[in-house]
Amino acid sequence: MPIAAIALLTLMTQSKQTSEYTEKLRPQFHFTAKTGWLNDPNGLVFYGGTYHLFFQHNPYSTEWGNMTWGHATSPDLVHWHQQANAIEPDKLGTIFSGSAVVDWKNTAGFQDGKDPALVCIYCCAGGTSPESKGQPFTQCLSYSADAGKTWTKYSGNPVVPHVAGENRDPKVFWYEPQQKWVMALFLDGNDFALFGSNDLKKWGQMQRFKFDGVGECPDFFEIPVQGSDEKKWVFTSASGRYLVGSFDGLHFKPEQKALSMDDGPNYYAVQTYSDIPSHDGRRIQIAWMNGGKYPEMPFNQQMSFPCVLSLHRKGDIYKIHRNPVNEIHKLYGQTYRERGLAMKAGENVLSKLKGDLWDIEFEIEPKDASQIVLDIHGNHVTLDPSTGTVKSGDRTVHLSPERSRFELRALVDRTSFELFGNEGALSFTSCYLPSKGAPLSLSVVGGAAHLTSLTAHALKSAW
Repeated sequence: MPIAAIALLTLMTQSKQTSEYTEKLRPQFHFTAKTGWLNDPNGLVFYGGTYHLFFQHNPYSTEWGNMTWGHATSPDLVHWHQQANAIEPDKLGTIFSGSAVVDWKNTAGFQDGKDPALVCIYCCAGGTSPESKGQPFTQCLSYSADAGKTWTKYSGNPVVPHVAGENRDPKVFWYEPQQKWVMALFLDGNDFALFGSNDLKKWGQMQRFKFDGVGECPDFFEIPVQGSDEKKWVFTSASGRYLVGSFDGLHFKPEQKALSMDDGPNYYAVQTYSDIPSHDGRRIQIAWMNGGKYPEMPFNQQMSFPCVLSLHRKGDIYKIHRNPVNEIHKLYGQTYRERGLAMKAGENVLSKLKGDLWDIEFEIEPKDASQIVLDIHGNHVTLDPSTGTVKSGDRTVHLSPERSRFELRALVDRTSFELFGNEGALSFTSCYLPSKGAPLSLSVVGGAAHLTSLTAHALKSAW
């Protein structure tokens, strides 16, 4: 029996040994593949009331390899159903990252019937499989004429031949002012490029530029500035470091130094959704929570919870804020609230909270406390009011008080927590393995503090 078939049989056996999506380390409201390896989110696109999430997937093992586009759909960004794999490896290579669009104007000619075609633009990683030995990295198309149920590879692939290095991760969008498609592409090292096309099939390079200190998985989009009529263009890298600037349809011009969208240790390969309706208007992002540990599980790795991005101006600096999509309300169960509580050193104001799935939001005035400590099942998040910093593990990030108060929100799942502070100015994405018997705890050290408000929603499983 071939090695891949043996590995697949092993994964299937492991999956049958447990109830579906109920394993002890299975995230309950973060997307995971039913079995096998998962990494970058790919092809995030919305059409006909359905959110599509494609993802880098190894169907045969819980380790990286055999890159295939897995596929999941959701009506609400919370409840996901894994579909059949969408794009399989071929003679051009295994299937690396990319994006997807709705071809509303049928520019590529793939439409067959009343539904516009959905088009995936992806990297074929030549030389990463025996079948593709000797092939370079190129960019290719696959399309669906039935709203994403079935997928057909374009017979004229590749549509962008090899440019440089391991060029990959095409992010494509429609640029309305010039009635054309634009592709952001990682080339090699710190080099990126922009390409243009009228039909998704023939592409010409428009610009090539360096984004120092980053690599791969570009995203590129226009976003309004909160509280004004201004709009800016944002170019992001895999790590979430981003540039803000202007775009004239040919060239992107950065206008400030690079900033970080998230300061946690498990945030990578970020991508935002295409074709969100104008009446919704949200810029929705998902990241791969890389580096998580899931021992003895039939799956490996998870996605971040979907977040809405917003752009805020303070002085001459434009900064992205991240906040969980409101659809998380669909999982709310029992709610626990406190208002105007005096906190004494050593007291745990979360002592009544049981279970491992929570959306916790609090505002606190430190008073005499030297530290505010949120303990998430053995993981310490320590706020130091004197320096305005939050520390977790080996990472320290800045959080400014508002009206002498600090505001934090934590989404707590079985193997991860995501922190948000000051309405998303702070974002911190982190994976962990829970310590057995370690509770949730919010306490202060070195003096008293005033808990202005606390709201904790128990979360139900999305599965």
